[in-house]
Amino acid sequence: MRNIAIITARGGSKRIPRKNIKDFLGKPIMAYSIEAALESGLFDEVMVSTDDEEIAKIAKEYGAKVPFLRSEATSNDYATTNDVLLEVIDEYEKRGEVFDHGVCIYPTAPFVDGETLKEAMNELIEKKAETLIPVVPFSYPPKRALVIRNERLVFEYPEFMNTRSQDLESEYHDVGQFYCFNIEAFKKNRKLMQGDIVPFIIDEMKVQDIDNESDWKIAEVKYRTIKGV
Repeated sequence: MRNIAIITARGGSKRIPRKNIKDFLGKPIMAYSIEAALESGLFDEVMVSTDDEEIAKIAKEYGAKVPFLRSEATSNDYATTNDVLLEVIDEYEKRGEVFDHGVCIYPTAPFVDGETLKEAMNELIEKKAETLIPVVPFSYPPKRALVIRNERLVFEYPEFMNTRSQDLESEYHDVGQFYCFNIEAFKKNRKLMQGDIVPFIIDEMKVQDIDNESDWKIAEVKYRTIKGV
């Protein structure tokens, strides 16, 4: 069984310039994703998919491979993660390299570690699923959401107005850190969020969207708290 880790690190970040290689507590944030993949011992190949020469150089310094740069089609603002992964898999197959399972790791996922990746991959294989997606429960039930209409607050779902929050079914969202997948199934589905998917529940303390400078600071505080640094 051959596995590949694909770290998706485009150069053109708008909200946080050079986000994927910005310093996060002493090293480029992308380094954490590379180190987690290497630490796991799961992968025959740990590669970074990028369109940026500086990102490629830093990726190699931390032990990842960059055997080719992204095409123009997967380097623009409209290219999806699915597009990037399909291109990487296709390019490797053209070179005679075939893999059974893949893990897509985002470059801004410092909370991911090797042990988490091993647990997730084991679960994907044991449950014979096509994809595993890490999720976290919503901190407040979406069915109790309020919206503003005509300058007034109303319930988005009035049918749940009198339902206690503890009586509502738990709902989850994608944490945006990594995805494990069966490569043959992914090539058929062409989307990670399609097919036979199993959840992998992540502790809320280890989840943080990093879309702006405030998010970045919160992520650093969480990381220090978890690691005791």
